[in-house]
Amino acid sequence: MDYKSAGVDIEAGYESVRLMKQFVERTNRPEVLTGLGGFSGAFSAAAFKDMEEPTLVSGTDGVGTKLKLAFLLDRHDTVGIDCVAMCVNDIACAGGEPLFFLDYIACGRNCPDRIAQIVKGVSDGCVQAGAALIGGETAEMPGFYPEDEYDLAGFAVGVVDKKNLITGSSIRPGDVLVGIKSSGVHSNGFSLVRKVFPMNRESLETYHDELGETLGEALLRPTKIYVKALRSVKEAGITIKGCSHITGGGFYENVPRMLPEGVKAVIRRDSYEVPAIFNMLQRAGEIEERMMYNTYNMGIGMVMALDPDDAEAAVSAVEAAGENACVIGSVENGEKCAELV
Repeated sequence: MDYKSAGVDIEAGYESVRLMKQFVERTNRPEVLTGLGGFSGAFSAAAFKDMEEPTLVSGTDGVGTKLKLAFLLDRHDTVGIDCVAMCVNDIACAGGEPLFFLDYIACGRNCPDRIAQIVKGVSDGCVQAGAALIGGETAEMPGFYPEDEYDLAGFAVGVVDKKNLITGSSIRPGDVLVGIKSSGVHSNGFSLVRKVFPMNRESLETYHDELGETLGEALLRPTKIYVKALRSVKEAGITIKGCSHITGGGFYENVPRMLPEGVKAVIRRDSYEVPAIFNMLQRAGEIEERMMYNTYNMGIGMVMALDPDDAEAAVSAVEAAGENACVIGSVENGEKCAELV
């Protein structure tokens, strides 16, 4: 009896590390002090030693049941972007710059090529966010996970000077809401998605004129990473008063999280075009409109609260960073909530 006969292949683990090394190295920043294979990752504080009051901000999350689609389609090179996005977007919401990221992959069987593809996606996400991938863990857990399935989660650390923290405390009636557009469903609400659409290859590989692609392509499209867009707004000299990452809970849960007491966010549903995937999902599942806005991002992945005089410049700054944005509403007096009209 040995470890391999118990279901854990140590040699496969070594091969996974060898294959992922090239993807990890491309995320390196000058502050990274250790290489792949150590017991911990070391990151120099040189990046923020000159801040008045450097404040660490962190985020942790996973991909959720969107992974089920990756299993069905045997496509594993994008879910890592989702994992990074879910963590670094939360950091960016606080005004922080992501510094480094660590991933955790738990699987039923270590397939080195598949693990390498997952890490490639994580690496792609880190490059987009400007964060270093300084470590991680691949845990082979036979008997706990099915052989061809895995879970993926991550953890990110960023930094912001305390004076530049985005807290929402200065939001006032009359401020405008600028939304940065999403790439689709992102990484939330897939338990409902999987109830609405048949989860088989035939369904996912069917082309839909309405989407301009297959259903699987639309659903697997990775979550947008908004780090560069928000940085572009700040570098334009614009103060972001509040910021909300539209994840699980949609508008109704997430937008109020950035608001102080005594004001509400009024969002105009006709201010932008809802992507076709949400219309198809709502129609196929006979889902009430409020539930859609209470579950999904509906085409807006990030919402900023700004002084009205800054709205036009903010939209231009977002577009200069390669993303799309528009004014979607305003802040008014009232009980703290999101109101869609």
